Amino acid sequence: MPSLAPPGSPRSAPPRSCLLLALPQPLFPARPGAALPGQSRSDGWRWCFASGFVPVPVPVFVCTSSSTAVSLKKMCCESKRFLLLYATQKGQAKAIAEEIHQQAGAHGLEADMHCISEMEKYNLETEKDPVVIVISTTGTGDPPDTACKFVKKIQDKTLPPDHFTHLQYGLLGLGDSEYMFFCNGGRTVDRRLQELGAQHFYDTGLADDCVGLELVVDPWIDGLWLALKKALQLQKEKEGMNNAVKAVSSSLSTAPHAVHELKLSPEVQNLKLEDEGVRGSGVLSQKLDDINLVAPARDTKPSLVHSVPPVSQSALNIPALPPEYIEVEFQDTQGENPHLSSLISEGTTFEVPVTKAVQLTREDAIKTALLLELDIADTAFEYQPGDAFCVICPNNVCEVEELLHVLGLTEKGDDFVCVKVKQGTKKKGASRPQHIPGRSTLKFILTWCLEIRAIPKKAFLRALVECTSDAGEKRRLQELCSRQGASDYNSFIRDSNVCLLDLLHAFPSCKPSLSLLIEYLPKLQARSYSVSSSNLYQPGRLCFVFNVVEFPAGPSRPVSRKGVCTGWLAELVAPLLHPSKNSLHTGESSSTEKIYIFPRPKNAFHLPADPSVPFIMVGPGTGISPFIGFLQHRQKLREQHTDWVFGETWLFFGCRHQDRDYLFKDELQCFLENGTLTHLKVCFSRDSSTAEVTPPKYVQDVLRLCAKEVARVLLKERGYFYICGDKKHMADGVSEAIVDILSMEMEADTLEAMKILAMLREAKRYLQDVWS
Repeated sequence: MPSLAPPGSPRSAPPRSCLLLALPQPLFPARPGAALPGQSRSDGWRWCFASGFVPVPVPVFVCTSSSTAVSLKKMCCESKRFLLLYATQKGQAKAIAEEIHQQAGAHGLEADMHCISEMEKYNLETEKDPVVIVISTTGTGDPPDTACKFVKKIQDKTLPPDHFTHLQYGLLGLGDSEYMFFCNGGRTVDRRLQELGAQHFYDTGLADDCVGLELVVDPWIDGLWLALKKALQLQKEKEGMNNAVKAVSSSLSTAPHAVHELKLSPEVQNLKLEDEGVRGSGVLSQKLDDINLVAPARDTKPSLVHSVPPVSQSALNIPALPPEYIEVEFQDTQGENPHLSSLISEGTTFEVPVTKAVQLTREDAIKTALLLELDIADTAFEYQPGDAFCVICPNNVCEVEELLHVLGLTEKGDDFVCVKVKQGTKKKGASRPQHIPGRSTLKFILTWCLEIRAIPKKAFLRALVECTSDAGEKRRLQELCSRQGASDYNSFIRDSNVCLLDLLHAFPSCKPSLSLLIEYLPKLQARSYSVSSSNLYQPGRLCFVFNVVEFPAGPSRPVSRKGVCTGWLAELVAPLLHPSKNSLHTGESSSTEKIYIFPRPKNAFHLPADPSVPFIMVGPGTGISPFIGFLQHRQKLREQHTDWVFGETWLFFGCRHQDRDYLFKDELQCFLENGTLTHLKVCFSRDSSTAEVTPPKYVQDVLRLCAKEVARVLLKERGYFYICGDKKHMADGVSEAIVDILSMEMEADTLEAMKILAMLREAKRYLQDVWS
């Protein structure tokens, strides 16, 4: 065996019988003028490298037996497979997993991708290859619905602590820091896998949708490939290579670590942008010389369609273009569209009539709040006060027609199309998206299947580049999907809620195909609402309350829009509305308008099981919705069980103006008078006051005024605390107020008060139903 000293140090000449070992992966970026493959060295070593990378000297040594040669051949030819699992609620995690799957091939790796719910297609108990998991979070910290079975399985308390000692994994969690339990879906799986003995081969990433998932996702994916290759290398060593192979592996073991410590000269650093494309990282380099730029815009500030230096003068790193995989064929034959229930995988759907609609706010209120009542008497739909349910809604009819017009398909909207996988596609494992029917009309797909209001991801922008003919527009789209344009993407697309239609108006030379939209637009999601009634109080009825969402026009959006679902519901029930009637008992009709709904399980936002336990409710604005159901239920229980002991009930409500948007004012007064509601505390943030002492404006201010009572209910009487409403502008402020109250009443420091609040959350006595 020859010496394995570092290249350049003295060693004896190699023996005559030699074997050239090719490295399984590249190690260093190439410099201009690098040696050619197989070029000899004077010291008995040979250069061995992959195209585009610095050659690394590899020792040449004797094969003393056929078994050694076979082992070496097996190491070089063995599959570079890893298992890729995703758990998604709205498609984000799946899209990121598909991006990893796409990039894997460019790195010489093979991703075996599955939804985490498809447990029959993989087996972690016997999995030997590295596992990559991408998982989102839903609700107030739950794993997505697709991960429920998996989480339940790994949380089995009978599993031994060494159950997954053979498993090595990397996990990317998606979440939103606007919510208390940030990335809790990913954290839950990560923590449990660790408890069962699994080992990280790569650090866990937690991406925040509040500031932009790509800020964590992009660098996490970039670092994944080196970590995977290290993990695969270690795996091979564990599988019993002979001593000769182990010796070679040992001689190379420091090389991967050197990548992070490599000090690049200024010359090499300047080449880094162009080298990234060669590395096969899924990033293409676009030089300014390759683009016929239009004259620079006069605008001194960037916008959706204009850029300024340094972005406008930079070479760009843009995502690689994934292969097309969907094919759409127009058909002459007619037929029927699929039933809407076939689009829902979450469970049973129910078609129910809308029997009542009431406008709860005055016409001059800043926001319009509506209450709808549904007839569920003839269905098997069941709920408890505090539950949430989902409404299946369509895209706006006018927007669908506009999109058809922009695409040049106005005359074909009612034609049937067949959607299938493109023959000969290079996309591995390509399949028709589950939310797209194999056959339906074009309008059906655009109306019920695709989220045409979705904020376009960078991968979508990259695909739109290829559909754009104007050089200036093409360049700007490239900037918006590049790393150099990340700030512009956040400002003018993500934060501005720009959708596909806005882009097509801003970049008129962009003419995407229908198949492209099906590939990149996500599934149209059902919208979730809190129940605002009690089935005990109103048998066979379900009520819910919502504000009609308004998106004003702006620089990136030429027209104002209403929310997809709230705008549709408002239009649907317009004939039923009786403006300025602030009562639950008006607006009834024998309307035949129907909507599709389905229940949302896994909800802990319920009344205490023991009716003698007191509770506090905080619900400004439409956040009062579930508490009307709580109080209705409590009133009915009091009527039916006169011998029961009932705990006290507190409600903290706030709105802008007492005379414009004080929701359920009359009903709350009735609950007070009959003893169902013990304490009602209200505040009005926009009303002026002539009182000597300025009244509190927000619910958190009123809570502080009731500090002793709040602390008594929570600490001495072990009561419950419920919050419903806006997360960012209300729920966080309420949490801070509770910490202050606990700190003051317990005479403890802030840290101790925060620990008490955390214990209340853990005990499910501090519950939130919030949205951002």
